[in-house]
Amino acid sequence: MLILYDYFRSSASYRVRIALNLKKLDYQLTQIHLLDDGGQQHTAAYTQINPQALVPCLNHDGAIITQSLSILEYLEETFPSPALLPKERQARAYVRSIAQSIACDIHPLNNLRVLNYLNKLGLPSDDKPKWVDHWLNLGLTALEKKAEKSIFRGKCFYQDQITFAEICLIPQLFNARRYHFDLTSFPFLLSIEQHCSLLPAFNAFPKE
Repeated sequence: MLILYDYFRSSASYRVRIALNLKKLDYQLTQIHLLDDGGQQHTAAYTQINPQALVPCLNHDGAIITQSLSILEYLEETFPSPALLPKERQARAYVRSIAQSIACDIHPLNNLRVLNYLNKLGLPSDDKPKWVDHWLNLGLTALEKKAEKSIFRGKCFYQDQITFAEICLIPQLFNARRYHFDLTSFPFLLSIEQHCSLLPAFNAFPKE
């Protein structure tokens, strides 16, 4: 049995929901609200499951897997069809580099606990959007340029295949819009988003 501990606005959790949908896997969703009750991720019950107090967290028949990219890798190895990584070794490395650029370089600088810590450091509220815009622009600009010149480019980052890269991109673009970030400078990324929007598996963002 697959149990996913997640928060509906968490883009990291969103990645895992997309992957589960693409692989057509049944799973139970357990909501960990990151704002209610001072943050339900900090409760004793949840930190027993994940001491990092982060989402997502996947429980598969009692085995606990944390970190969204590790969960994606686990799902790919455990449920290999449909494949979410290319067969070719260099292409797999390329796709992983895109996914990690988003999950490790872009997303963490604008997540909830970083923004909350900026408040503790006394960053004026008027300056917080500048922080968000700076890191989003830096990361997405590099991603657009990398994808534009890639030999693997198709409708997706790798030809026309949905991979970890798209699974990470779509939640990040959703997140960027939540911060009112202008995405018009990223036409290739937006074209990928448009392609993915036609696939039911990407309709994985619940309202609450």
